[in-house]
Amino acid sequence: MAVGFGIIGCGMISRFHARAIADLRGARLVACHNRSLPAARQLAEEFQCEAYDDLDRMLSRPDIDIVTVATVSGAHLEPTLAAARAGKHVIVEKPLEITLSRCDAMIKACEQAGVLLATIFPSRFHRSAQLMKQAVEQGRFGRLTLGDAYVKWFRTQEYYDSGAWRGTWELDGGGALMNQAIHSVDLLTWLMGPVAEISAFTGTLAHDRIEVEDAAVASLRFANGALGVIEATTAAYPGALKRIELHGSEGTAVLREEDITVWEFAKSRAADRKIREAMAAKTTTGGGAADPKAIGHHGHTALFKEVTHAVNSGATLTCDGHEGRRAVEIILGLYKAAETGKRVEFPLPRDPKLAARLAAKKN
Repeated sequence: MAVGFGIIGCGMISRFHARAIADLRGARLVACHNRSLPAARQLAEEFQCEAYDDLDRMLSRPDIDIVTVATVSGAHLEPTLAAARAGKHVIVEKPLEITLSRCDAMIKACEQAGVLLATIFPSRFHRSAQLMKQAVEQGRFGRLTLGDAYVKWFRTQEYYDSGAWRGTWELDGGGALMNQAIHSVDLLTWLMGPVAEISAFTGTLAHDRIEVEDAAVASLRFANGALGVIEATTAAYPGALKRIELHGSEGTAVLREEDITVWEFAKSRAADRKIREAMAAKTTTGGGAADPKAIGHHGHTALFKEVTHAVNSGATLTCDGHEGRRAVEIILGLYKAAETGKRVEFPLPRDPKLAARLAAKKN
């Protein structure tokens, strides 16, 4: 029997969820919800499902097994709690939420209800990223020395003006880091391991009427002793594909969107040449560098497939709620380092008033 999906939130990213579900064998989109019924009806018409503006009514449907949460970033908690109460498994668009306390509430509710909680980090499911992960696990880099993430994107002023929630601490939770670069933050720490401490600067340099940063740089020390850099911006015209670089005493690999552009190890293997050839031209979209709609949904499809398999088999998830929380924690630590001018160590103590202080400081 097909696994039934419901979508909560019918904005732009919900279309990627719907396309991913359509590509899944043994899955179907049953219903969608939005507080504005016309928006729900538009998505329902596009993807042949039923529209709701009453969330409890949609969640009462027995033919819905999994819901995806595609609301604005700072409104992921409430629908997740409602879904957990209804016994539905939950897949949440990044970021998991915008504070650690809200992330923790989501994780606790799903664990208590016995339902799965997944975070959408599709980059982990790209073949090129998985090859880099395998190389790390096999020790091919030797001693890891540097791990860097670069997200030099461009967003127009019109992009931020298009929604009252965009660029606010209350609902966006942050800027270039929390909204755009969080995928690379997750991927970097998935590959390099936990962050031990961080120093940072942030700024709002090229956009008006936003509270959050459009540029950020940070230096990291990982728990394994390696050092690293994160650079993120939405103010780098015309926008470039994101990049991850890993360096070690015995190897270097560079990931540019889905392409592996450098793959060199002191102890070479016969498969290395094939990897360089096969992974040199994998990127087929703009990667969101200048247009948030210019991304593929194949990573979403792979993640949704893993969740449906876990629902049926009890398998563990690659990107569960705890993994989603980790990326949020790193970004909040970066914001705190930029705010205080001091190095911040991890794990990060809860600071629920950080966003309010930053907003007040900006104003």
